[in-house]
Amino acid sequence: MAARRGPPGGSVTESPSLRIAFDVTRTRAVLRASQEHAGDFGKLAARFPAGGQRTLTSVEVDLDDFLTGLAALGDWPAADTVEWEDDLAILVGGVLDDADRAEQALLDPSAVDSVGASEVEDRLIGSDWHADLTDFQRRDIARLLSLQHGANFSVPGAGKTRVGLAMFAAMRAQGEVRRLLVVSPKSAYESWMYESGVCFAEPLTARVMEKSPEPGTELLLINYERLDRSLAVLAAWLRAAPSMIILDEAHRMKLGAEGIYGSACMALGPLARRRLILTGTPAPNGAKDLENLLSFVWPGHGRRVVTQAVAGGDLAHASQVLRPLFTRTTKSELGLPPFETRIRYVELPALHREVYDALVGKYTARAESGRDNFDALGKAMLRLLMAATSPALLVEGESRYAPLDYQVPPLDVPQTDSLYGLLEKLPDYEFSPKYKEALRIVADNAAQGRKTLVWTTFVRSLTTLERLFSAYQPAVVHGGTVDRAGQLKRFREDPDCHVLLSNPATLGEGISLHQVCHDAVYVDRDFMAGRFLQSLDRIHRLGLAPGTETRVTVLAAQDTIDEVVALRLEDKLEFMGRILDDPSVQQLADLQEEPSLAAGMDMADIRALLRHIESHAAE
Repeated sequence: MAARRGPPGGSVTESPSLRIAFDVTRTRAVLRASQEHAGDFGKLAARFPAGGQRTLTSVEVDLDDFLTGLAALGDWPAADTVEWEDDLAILVGGVLDDADRAEQALLDPSAVDSVGASEVEDRLIGSDWHADLTDFQRRDIARLLSLQHGANFSVPGAGKTRVGLAMFAAMRAQGEVRRLLVVSPKSAYESWMYESGVCFAEPLTARVMEKSPEPGTELLLINYERLDRSLAVLAAWLRAAPSMIILDEAHRMKLGAEGIYGSACMALGPLARRRLILTGTPAPNGAKDLENLLSFVWPGHGRRVVTQAVAGGDLAHASQVLRPLFTRTTKSELGLPPFETRIRYVELPALHREVYDALVGKYTARAESGRDNFDALGKAMLRLLMAATSPALLVEGESRYAPLDYQVPPLDVPQTDSLYGLLEKLPDYEFSPKYKEALRIVADNAAQGRKTLVWTTFVRSLTTLERLFSAYQPAVVHGGTVDRAGQLKRFREDPDCHVLLSNPATLGEGISLHQVCHDAVYVDRDFMAGRFLQSLDRIHRLGLAPGTETRVTVLAAQDTIDEVVALRLEDKLEFMGRILDDPSVQQLADLQEEPSLAAGMDMADIRALLRHIESHAAE
C-alpha cells in the first residue's frame, strides 16, 4: 500500500501509531491502531458511531462519515505517527480545501474568486474550443469554474452536455486534466459523441467502454449498469492521467453508497481531479437524494450542508443557503412557451370497482369465495397501479406481455360466476376507463393532425394499447424493443404514425420529440417524481417554436392508488421546486383538474369510435 506518514503533507520516521486507508470498495475508511494505542483508539472509534468496529484496534467507517468527522483525529495523541494511504490523503486534503471554499461561498459568495461570464471563452476555454455558447451556458460555466467541483441542475434542453465539455476544455487548457470519464444512460451516448465532435477544433477521441478503455481515449463513456463490474479498470484509467469525471443524469445514483450505482460512483470520485454532476432532477424524493448527490461532489461536506440547510423546514432559506453550490438554468430562462399539465379523474365501472376493492381487502359477498386468490395477487404498489388501469393486467395471459383482448360490444356479466372468475375474463365484460379516455384523446389529436406520446408503466399495457390504437399505426418502444431507433424514426417521419407508446423507464431520458409531438398522455404514473419530470421534457424543451401549444394529460382512477401517487408527487415536486427556487417545478405540483372527455361514452360509443377510426385508416 502506498502510504504517507503523518497528516496529509507531513512525514515522520517512527512506527505508525494509526494507519488510515480505503477498504477494497473505496467507499469506506479503515482505521487500524497499534496495540500500545488500543485505549486511545477506543475513544477515537467512539467518535464515529456509525462505523463498524472489527477488533479493539480497527474500525471501518463510511467514507462520508469519516470525512465529516475528520476533526476527531485532532485529538489523536500521536498525530506525527499517523500513516495515510496516498489516495486517501490526497482526497482528505482536497476535501478540506473544498469545504473551506464552499463555506466561504455559502457565507459570502462575493468573497470567493469568481470567473466572469464574459471571460469564459477567451480566457479559460482556449483556442481548441470550437462551439458557440448561450449566455446562460456562459453563466453556468463561470459559476462552476469558480468552484473546485460542481453541480449543474439545469433543466433538460439547457445544454448541460456542452457545459460539461466546456468545463473539461477549460481544465485541460489549464493543464489540470487530460481525460474525461462520463457516466450516463445509454440513451445519452449519442449526444456526448456528437457534442465532443463539434465542440473542439480537433474532436476528442471518444469511445464507449467495452472490456477495457482503448489506448488514446480522451472521452470514455460508460453506463451506470456496467459501472460496478468495471471498477478496477476504470480506477486504473483514472489514475493513469489527471482526469475529470462527469455523472450525467446523476439522479441515477441518488441512493449514494447504499445503492449499487451510487457506491460505484463514490468509489471512483476520489480518483478524479474534478467532479461534476449533471441532472435536472436532483431531489426527486426529497433532501436525502440531494445529500447523496452533493456527497459525491464534496465528500464529507455536501451531506452536512444539505442537512443543516433543510433542518429548520424553511425551504426558501434552504434554497438561498445552497444556491452557491450549484447552477441551474430554468425553463423560463430558456424562453419556452408555457404549458399546463392537467389531470382527468375517471370513474371505475362496477365490476372493475368490485375487483379493485377486493384487491385492497374490501370483499363483497361475491368476492369472498375467491379471497385466497385475491390475497395471492398481493397488494404490492405495482400491482395496485396495474389494477387501477385494469385488473385484467394481473392475470396471466398466453404469454407474459400478451395484450388484453377486449370484447366490443361487451358480454353481459354472469351473475352466478365468482368475482375471481369474472376477473379472469374482465375484458369480455368491461372496457378500461383509462384506455377509453386515452383512445378519445388520441382520436381527437389525430383528427387535428397532432401526434400523441402515450406513457404507461407496464409493457402489457403497452401491447394492449398497441392493439387498440392499431389504426393509428403506433410506434412502440420499451425495454425489449429491438429496433428502438427505427420505431422513433417512424414516429418522427411517418405522417400515418400518430402515436408513440412507451414507458418512462425506457424513454424518460435522452431523447427529443418536441419537433414533432406536442401532446402527451399518462395512462398511469408511479411514485418517481424525477422520472415524471424527465419524461415531460421529451416534448417541452429548447427548440420549441414560439406559440407552440404543449398539452399534457394525466389520467387517474378515482378512489385508487392513483390518488395516493398524485398526492406524493405533489409533495415531492413542491419540495424540489422550492429547494431549487424554480416556480415551473412548483407549478407541476398542483395539476389542474379537467373533466373526462370520455365520461359519457358507453360501449356502443366506443364501438362507433373504433369503426370510425378504422374507416378513416382504410382510406
